[in-house]
Amino acid sequence: MQIIDGGVCAPAGFTANGIHCGIKKGRSTEDLALVESEVPCSAAAVFTKNLVKAEPVKLTKKHISNGRAQAVVLNAGNANACTGEQGYQAARRMANAAAVELGLPEQDVLICSTGVIGQQINIDAIESGIPELCAGLSKTGNVLARKAILTTDTQHKETAIETTIGGKAVKLGTMAKGSGMIHINMGTMLSVITTDCSITPRMLNAALRESVEKTYNCVSVDGDTSTNDTLIILANGLSGNPLISRKNANYRVFVDALNTINTEMARKIAGDGEGAEHLLECTVIGAKNDRSARALAKSVISSSLVKAAFFGKDANWGRILCAMGYSGECFNPEKASVFFNSGSGEVAVFEKGVPLNFDEERARIILSEGTVIIKIVIEDGVGTGTAWGCDLTYEYVKINGDYRT
Repeated sequence: MQIIDGGVCAPAGFTANGIHCGIKKGRSTEDLALVESEVPCSAAAVFTKNLVKAEPVKLTKKHISNGRAQAVVLNAGNANACTGEQGYQAARRMANAAAVELGLPEQDVLICSTGVIGQQINIDAIESGIPELCAGLSKTGNVLARKAILTTDTQHKETAIETTIGGKAVKLGTMAKGSGMIHINMGTMLSVITTDCSITPRMLNAALRESVEKTYNCVSVDGDTSTNDTLIILANGLSGNPLISRKNANYRVFVDALNTINTEMARKIAGDGEGAEHLLECTVIGAKNDRSARALAKSVISSSLVKAAFFGKDANWGRILCAMGYSGECFNPEKASVFFNSGSGEVAVFEKGVPLNFDEERARIILSEGTVIIKIVIEDGVGTGTAWGCDLTYEYVKINGDYRT
């Protein structure tokens, strides 16, 4: 498995583009993106578990119900959420405009939106921009597409890899956005994954859901689960690998590759949390099983008090034990040990239920790095799990205090 360039355009048969069409007043950068396969694809998706779902989510769930799709249109600047029938019809117009221009059935076009909730979307601007968007599709269009989906993100998020399945080179590419309103069960995040792997819709759906539990659903920035979260994967089969129709060795290789790119996106989203100064990675070792370990790790990185402590570079391990204690998972605190690790070294702060006398200044230096790892060792089993988050800063409040206005 190796990292390659190209993002969503890296796999065979995929092109992309991004343009500015004026969806949100005051935004001058790209705000409308398109990813298309030259042939129909197996398709699967995972959506927000928030009961309040945006109109694009409702439409895309309907369109992808047959396990097939060929294009995804995404916009930033307006979430088209809580907008009623008018918003739903706008989502349909968005899909139809792209379908007509691309010569596809409307059902084969999926829609994603992100931005302000509760305002009707400027569908006229989108429809006016669709012809230019479609005409500009190219193998280097990932550069514009990855920019067009950003909101409060400070950097684009993409990656691509190549692996071997059944003796054939198979590529996977992805782009994502996400910075705030990010919590377990998806974040305000949109993500598109493309692959030239040959795989049935049923197996693609199984692989995506298996991977999400270990990656995207282990990220928390601020405890808010969005109305718009959508993760879509398209597989066009152009690599020529033997069709994956069951959970065999080739399926496992595909899932491993999917985990690799999804883990990278999870880390990038957490590290780019609104106002964040530190990426926090929490790994629990020795839990009764992997699910329990992930639950404990997620509880730690979701804690506002833990986040605030890391902003202050305070080695306040007590808040970590507290967060584990209300996670709902059973563990023995008297067998727990806590370590902080970064590029500046490692410090043990709590060992088998007993606080340690540690060098506070050395701990502060370790916690000053851009990436800090919280390692928790318990002795209840062989389960391991990792979750990702960030610190909670003054800047987060500033960004969200006037986000709508």
